[in-house]
Amino acid sequence: MSLVFPGAAPDLVAEAEAWIVALETERRLSPKTSDAYRRDLRQCLSFLCEHFGESVTLQRFEALTPPDLRAFMAARRREGIEGRSLMRALAALRSFARHLERAGVGKAAVFAAARSPKLSRRLPKPIPVAEARQMATADALAEEGRPPWVAARDAAVLALLYGSGLRISEALGLRRDQAPLGKGHVVVLGKGNKTRMTPVLPVVAEAIELYLSLCPLPLPPAGPLFVGTRGGPLSARVVQLTVERLRGTLGLPASATPHALRHSFATHLLSRGGDLRSIQELLGHASLSTTQIYTAVDSARLMQAYRDAHPRA
Repeated sequence: MSLVFPGAAPDLVAEAEAWIVALETERRLSPKTSDAYRRDLRQCLSFLCEHFGESVTLQRFEALTPPDLRAFMAARRREGIEGRSLMRALAALRSFARHLERAGVGKAAVFAAARSPKLSRRLPKPIPVAEARQMATADALAEEGRPPWVAARDAAVLALLYGSGLRISEALGLRRDQAPLGKGHVVVLGKGNKTRMTPVLPVVAEAIELYLSLCPLPLPPAGPLFVGTRGGPLSARVVQLTVERLRGTLGLPASATPHALRHSFATHLLSRGGDLRSIQELLGHASLSTTQIYTAVDSARLMQAYRDAHPRA
């Protein structure tokens, strides 16, 4: 019996190994994805071997029925596997079935007809107001040996994420001549190459102005507004590392990321009476259903406050 694919007959093992080689050489999947696909197929074949009471041959695999597949997915659910992992497993099995078809050794139509598992939508985790405001201050970012202009730059970027609800790519994609000084708004290029105008609070404009006044590097009008220490465009990874350090300084959870500041922007607006349509436009969401996720976030906050405060809760 194969150690890599226990439960599979020799003819199926040979095709499984050929499939893995094709994933790594022809499709050039990353080693991590290739390992995950291999693991998904191994788990499926192990289950089917137990399910049928014998090793799984090519012929048996080709003859799989929807109840067989549902039984495998149900078993994985009982083991606590989430929808996203199940979806990846189904994608791996479909890929293997396509390999069998291309190799001319069989078909497994059951995978093509299978419905993808429903995904539970993850609720964004906003940062509390006080901490979000503190994250976007140069004082919180000041470190010994760190140039003041770098702390001011990072504070200005984080202020834009929280104060205007920008994606990190949108903030770092701004040119110097787009700096929102004295304008009260900024025009950004969002997903799908769609532009939108977003208000900029005076305190955010002041943070950007402080950064510009301290930056020792030349900033040509058509060049990036935010630059690294060598003068090139500021990397998103630099901002992420800055926030990682802030988490330790401010005692924030791992969910406090640059993108969480955008979530906080939307959630805090909604909790203060902002309407969904306006928040949708500010965030640049193509669909209102995407924005509606924040109603669930705010409802959860309200229900928790109710449970904590009501005498009969």
